[in-house]
Amino acid sequence: MSGLIGKKIGMTSLYDSVGQLVGCTVIEAGPCVVTQVKTKEKDGYQAVQLAFGERKEKNTPAALKGHFKKAGTTPKRVAHEFKEFERELKPGDIVDLTSLFEEGAFVTVTGTSKGKGFQGVVKRHGFSGVNDQTHGQHDRNRAPGSVGASSYPARVFRGMRMAGRMGGKQETTENLQVVKVDKERNLLMVKGSVPGAKGSTVIIWK
Repeated sequence: MSGLIGKKIGMTSLYDSVGQLVGCTVIEAGPCVVTQVKTKEKDGYQAVQLAFGERKEKNTPAALKGHFKKAGTTPKRVAHEFKEFERELKPGDIVDLTSLFEEGAFVTVTGTSKGKGFQGVVKRHGFSGVNDQTHGQHDRNRAPGSVGASSYPARVFRGMRMAGRMGGKQETTENLQVVKVDKERNLLMVKGSVPGAKGSTVIIWK
């Protein structure tokens, strides 16, 4: 699959082709620079490595400095591999959204969801609590309820939906329609929401 690395800018609303107002996510998609081309003969598999976002040279490890210098580019913040591309690429080439995405097409976006910290079962799994606040139950509205049996199996089964860490995981949203492509500013407007906070890195797959 081919694609680009981008940054989530935020959300807005646009009119689609039938005149309906839809919520859209604005993504700064590229431009990305090709930093490495992997081949089956040398690396065992075929892929193209793209890099996106500027990085201060003083904060870049020496090994990465050499890697980017070999590709003839400045240090970048994020690098990602894509298994296939429609055209031949070599290190130093620039890939932008004009050659990949068009209005009306469908894309897949991968990002890291917002971290919510340690949350209870109501927020994390949508539980409704233990009954209503009646008969003296003044502290059970957001409780998980029973989590296991008694003497057998005398333990809590693995995978039970309980309180715990929520968010901060890699999430993928499929079949997002491209509503508008701003070629001058490298902006991609897709219908619906994508995982991640404003300013976070996302991968747009074609």
